[in-house]
Amino acid sequence: MKFRAKIVDAACLNQFTLDIWHRHPFAFRPLSSFHPDCGQRCFELCATEPNGVSNMIAKLAKTCTLRINPDKLNFILNDKLASGGVSMWCELEQENFFSEFQMEGVSAENNEIYLELTSENLSRALKTAQNARTLKIKLTNKHFPCLTVSVELVSIYLPVLKTMRSVVEKMKNISSHLVIEANLNGELNLKIETELVCVTTHFKDLGNPPLASENTSQGRNPEEMAEVHIDIRKLLQFLAGQQVNPTKALCNIVNNRIVHFDLLHEDVSLQYFIPALS
Repeated sequence: MKFRAKIVDAACLNQFTLDIWHRHPFAFRPLSSFHPDCGQRCFELCATEPNGVSNMIAKLAKTCTLRINPDKLNFILNDKLASGGVSMWCELEQENFFSEFQMEGVSAENNEIYLELTSENLSRALKTAQNARTLKIKLTNKHFPCLTVSVELVSIYLPVLKTMRSVVEKMKNISSHLVIEANLNGELNLKIETELVCVTTHFKDLGNPPLASENTSQGRNPEEMAEVHIDIRKLLQFLAGQQVNPTKALCNIVNNRIVHFDLLHEDVSLQYFIPALS
């Protein structure tokens, strides 16, 4: 089985990640008959006012079933119908959202894919894509089948961590929050701004990993900065915990959403995430 889809249109991306999943509440409307595919009496989802279908699904059940076929995506919830549970069927036309959509089911006769998902995890993954330029969704199978959501980000190698820690410690005395920004030219800046002062520390020629060149080939301006506004204490907590200089230190920034640090020392890998301040 194979599945790969991509959204590049800004309006479609905003609608898929924000309007559908986080803004529109959905009112239940009983279908007049049994759904032909699930064989049970289900409910349609009708958008009314701002809220979020993924949040609603997460409240109804911890897991849901994603059904993928060449034309549609369906999110299905069947919660112990025999004991009075809720049945829900949410349907999305793939051509309304995706610029690329490829899938292969079990066979030509049964050209469908079914995946059981944790509703809350899907909601969180889609939230990180709200300000992205590109959203990719694909079926991966490293150790077990998994739905992978990836967004365009800026990746850059970090400077010497002791140097970075020294800078952040001094900035902490001035402000409680910090802006970290980077681009595909190997430039990383740490900035603090208050009513009285603005301080920026520049790091240049840090280099970008091979993944970053893919973003360049897709049309991202190498000089364009991706930034995230974070709690300076959380960054300092991360830096203070590093007693040795890792063999690889990488920073990934999803614009205005999250910063991800990836440290590798011998056979040990450390992943550290700091969300953006609201």
